[in-house]
Amino acid sequence: MKNLTVQHSKDYKIDKREIHRVVSLLKKELLFDINEMSINIITSEEIHKVNKKFLNHDYSTDIITFNYSEENNTLETEIFISLEDAYSNAVKYKVSLDNELLRLIIHGCLHLLGYDDKDKNDKVKMKRMENKLVNKFKNSVHKIVKEYDGKNC
Repeated sequence: MKNLTVQHSKDYKIDKREIHRVVSLLKKELLFDINEMSINIITSEEIHKVNKKFLNHDYSTDIITFNYSEENNTLETEIFISLEDAYSNAVKYKVSLDNELLRLIIHGCLHLLGYDDKDKNDKVKMKRMENKLVNKFKNSVHKIVKEYDGKNC
């Protein structure tokens, strides 16, 4: 996919092809196109800086999306995912790091397509769709993270 770039720190190994596969599956399922998409796998410290600078939130988070799209179903976006926060979530919810990254990529794409999680009803709808897609694709996605923090994941 020419219009999707994946960037990450040299401290861990990410299989960019698997992220491309996830996005490709989502494109087919949710019927959207990509004008340009950048997925940045970064540290907790880096996402904290992005969160503070652009959203005035003084804390780390697992994902931030910026939507520059002019059309609803043709995405132009930047997605920032904190691998450290994803890892913490994976431990907390007793899922694999790959499963958590799949969930975060899905979550980000849903936001970009108009799903919201600000109020309770919207959050329930978004979470239901997120869970449906994670369950549908979790067996189609292989190892996204090859190495993190010197350990195989």
